[in-house]
Amino acid sequence: MTPAPRPLLGRRFGHLLGAYGLLALAALLFLAFSLALPDTFPTLDNFSEVLSNHSIPALLALGAMIPIVTAKFDLSLGYGLGLAHVMTMRLIADEAWPWPLACLVVVLGGAVVGTFNGVVVEFARINSFIATLGTGSILYALTGWITNGARIVPGPQGLPAAFTDLYDSRFLGLPVSAFYVLALTAVLWLLLERLPLGRYLYVIGSNPRAAELVGIPTRRYVVYAFAGSGLVVGIAGVLLAAQQRIGNPSVGLDYLLPAFVGALLGSTAIKPGRPNALGTLVAVVVLAIGLAGIGQLGAPFWVTPLFNGATLLLAVGMAGYAARRQLRHRRTNPPRARHDVVRTGS
Repeated sequence: MTPAPRPLLGRRFGHLLGAYGLLALAALLFLAFSLALPDTFPTLDNFSEVLSNHSIPALLALGAMIPIVTAKFDLSLGYGLGLAHVMTMRLIADEAWPWPLACLVVVLGGAVVGTFNGVVVEFARINSFIATLGTGSILYALTGWITNGARIVPGPQGLPAAFTDLYDSRFLGLPVSAFYVLALTAVLWLLLERLPLGRYLYVIGSNPRAAELVGIPTRRYVVYAFAGSGLVVGIAGVLLAAQQRIGNPSVGLDYLLPAFVGALLGSTAIKPGRPNALGTLVAVVVLAIGLAGIGQLGAPFWVTPLFNGATLLLAVGMAGYAARRQLRHRRTNPPRARHDVVRTGS
């Protein structure tokens, strides 16, 4: 006997819970911390501070998500951020480059590093974990060579005001860095959900063999994904320099874990079972609210890495469950024709 199908209402509730449960969690966390800290948490000043503090981790999470769409991982993100950060400071503060040119060179350099990662992974056939960990170590060595292990501090004249305004300025009363995150989310949503590029990347991530059978050049598109990730890292490095105003050779490593927590946890929201830009944004919001609330409650310093590590384990477990659930759905509802695989991108 075949098992009775689940009631339609139950299936619909399960879908809604999977897609929007993380968003509901963000609302519950905000409500809980607002009740516990009514004088400090639900205020505009706190809201602005949270947006400002978590804009760079959000950008990195979105950058980390791009290779994950193709079932690859870029562990060089933190090292690349550190290198982009100190290179920006070196070119502007020490070499006296015009800041727009320095920023452009750093951002393009990030794309070059990402392209190199993709080439190593796809053409040298090295596992993405190992390949990007190796290139990340090289980037960290370059950072140490450039800085000689010391901080880069601007002279008495400081940094150009127009450069620091890239991060410090406000728009509609909110930090402009938050709007960078929204803009990148919109761009990635458009690329992944509405254009053939995104559908190809999803097919490669879910079934590389099927991608080859329908004529998708998998190697080229994986390199595109790593290049996009590197481009985002370069942008984040420029903004980090504008925020901190000094070059710290070790600062990038602190951002690696939160980036992957956001990217992996985001694959359990909005479109459970696959990485997506809106889900990643929701995941970053959950992390930002949680960390801000924990900090205001006076938790010791070690609670932050504990929170990130525990959330990463939870994110990996939830992402794996969502992916298995989506795979079972595809097996019970196969595409009607071969071209449907490319059209659905699932």
